[in-house]
Amino acid sequence: MNGLDPVLHQPTKLTVLAFLSGCQEAEFSVVRDYCQVSDSVLSKTAASLEATGYLRARKGYVGKRPRTWLSATRDG
Repeated sequence: MNGLDPVLHQPTKLTVLAFLSGCQEAEFSVVRDYCQVSDSVLSKTAASLEATGYLRARKGYVGKRPRTWLSATRDG
């Protein structure tokens, strides 16, 4: 495949993956704040990237509070 995958032409998707390329994993809220988007925009973007295999989302808890961590896959 030559060039950039058309899935990544949307600026938010590209920004999310660019941010995640610099770390192993990041908490949802950190990625949201870096990208300057709302929770719903990042949630939809992450779901789309996860469906295409570029991103992995891991859910868990810190104390009693639910958290989501995002990481880029090898393809991402």
